[in-house]
Amino acid sequence: RGFPSVKQAISVVCILHCAAVCLQVTPSVYTQEMLQSTEERLANTTEMHPPRILELLDMSNTTPHKMSIVAVDQALFQPYPSELVFQNFTPGQTYKLPLLLFNNDKVSRQVKLKFQDTEYFQVVGPDEAGSKVAPGISATFTVFFTPQESKDYHHRLVCVTERERFEVPVRAIGPRAILDFRDELYLPLCAVKASTQKTHLVRNIGNSKAKFKLQTQRPFSVMPSSGTLDVGESMQVTVDFHPMSIGDHSQDLVLHYHTGEDVYISLYGACEELNIHLKPDSVLLKKTYISLANVHTVSLTNRSEIPLQFCWSAWSSQEDEDLNLSRYRIGEEETDEKQREKGEIWPNTTAHFNILFKPEQAKLYQQIIYCDVTGRESRLPLTVKGEGLGPKLQLKYNLMDMKNVFIGDKNCYEVLVSNKGLIDAPFRLSRPDTAFGRCFSFSPEEGVVPVGASQIVEITFHSYILGTFSEDLLLTVTAQPQPLTLTFRGCVIGPTFHFNVSELNFGDVAFGFPLTSICTLFNTSLVPVTFALRVLGDGLGCPSVTSAQQVSELSRNNWQGSVARDLHVRPVEFTVSPPAGSVRAMSDVTIKVTLCSNTVGRYRLALVVDVEGVGEEIMTLPVIARSDTVQM
Repeated sequence: RGFPSVKQAISVVCILHCAAVCLQVTPSVYTQEMLQSTEERLANTTEMHPPRILELLDMSNTTPHKMSIVAVDQALFQPYPSELVFQNFTPGQTYKLPLLLFNNDKVSRQVKLKFQDTEYFQVVGPDEAGSKVAPGISATFTVFFTPQESKDYHHRLVCVTERERFEVPVRAIGPRAILDFRDELYLPLCAVKASTQKTHLVRNIGNSKAKFKLQTQRPFSVMPSSGTLDVGESMQVTVDFHPMSIGDHSQDLVLHYHTGEDVYISLYGACEELNIHLKPDSVLLKKTYISLANVHTVSLTNRSEIPLQFCWSAWSSQEDEDLNLSRYRIGEEETDEKQREKGEIWPNTTAHFNILFKPEQAKLYQQIIYCDVTGRESRLPLTVKGEGLGPKLQLKYNLMDMKNVFIGDKNCYEVLVSNKGLIDAPFRLSRPDTAFGRCFSFSPEEGVVPVGASQIVEITFHSYILGTFSEDLLLTVTAQPQPLTLTFRGCVIGPTFHFNVSELNFGDVAFGFPLTSICTLFNTSLVPVTFALRVLGDGLGCPSVTSAQQVSELSRNNWQGSVARDLHVRPVEFTVSPPAGSVRAMSDVTIKVTLCSNTVGRYRLALVVDVEGVGEEIMTLPVIARSDTVQM
């Protein structure tokens, strides 16, 4: 048997070092290796690996040739084989393996083997121990192994060169279990989100009891995941293929023995989509009143030969569903199965789904719901549109022109509210918070109009404010987004009244002699009028003195007409009876005005009417008189 040359060895070492050596052993390779003898394994060893350096040495103490073409992270000598392995041995017999140390440098180098013999391992070196080895030449050692029992043995050889110390592992492999898996397993063609299986009968053809674990990754799974199998016994191992996306899939099935070896079985599977569709995929629901319900049916047909699992969801993908549910998850025991419909469709059958529309508000609804079904990679969208209808109330009129309204008058109006819909209509009336809005009141303010019925609502307007107004009263109907508007407009005016004469003309009056003139005040409005009467321009001093008073009161020294211009000094010469009062609607009151002149001259004054709640001097009546002294 020949060994590689130095250049070949260096080339092999470099290739194995640059490629990340992580060989995955297949079942056939593992079986072949485990069934070989020690000599057969050595004969089939064609690869070398750089040894593990234990320590770097100071070359100035060992050699004058300090320069080397071998990198400092590589050993000067390459061992072959890189690991000494004894296997399939019999206790009590002696086995041997050669160890060749190749000089990888361009100058002669020295190499020594430090090893203490044990009862199991002995090493025999070359005759010229410690001598230098020429470039491209190897130093050969022989390792002897005498096992005492069938078990694993571990040892190491330490090689010392002029630059480093490195180790060569020595290993004796005891009895091993061998499960006769195939190198590759091909799963049957599978529909997306469905499952296919393949069962493999596995037998332990090794010479030791098998304790093992099986592990793989999605979309594959394996049962059992662990087990024990005696020598010569068999068991079934089932690989399940459950793909969530179409296309070709592959993963490794790792067989891990309790003795530390890992064996890799290649798994392959192909996935396809099925021709499955919702019919229809868009639904326009009938307009539906709130509290009532409407139903529409969609179907899903399974024309395949496998059962299909389905599940309805509000989200388009599992990722979105998981993300949204995690946002609303409060406790660990909360589930995401709330109102989710799921089930199974048998082969060559059709499933029918009822879409229940029960609106809570009067508005347009549009939503996309998704059916996650076996055989389709993406969830099937179903667009659902519908309109919710609220109670349908109708007003007999929407505008009331009240025209002129007397101040203080209560005006009542009746509004007929009819239910033209198919459900009861709860309602509530409200007024604006304005000066005139607060003058409105309702009876009743709220209520319920049954289906097909009508109700009269009484609206009262009572204002003590003058002016023009236009107010929107709102009839709010439960579950209707917009209220109905009832507009009242008009003008609040003061009461209307007049005197029966155009003036009070006293003519010529004698000084100090009272004279009374009578007139009538007519209230032509529909509300009572509270009034006060006064003569504008009359004096504000003491009452005027009549001639009788002057004669009877002897203490008076003089009696002469007042010429003062100050009203507070001038006497009160006019007396109005009644000075104030109230006249009922469409009624009248008699007014007496008495003049007792204490002033010589002409009178051009006015009787004015002040109306409570309206204003002062609402109406005036001219008062004319002429006063002179009596000529004796």
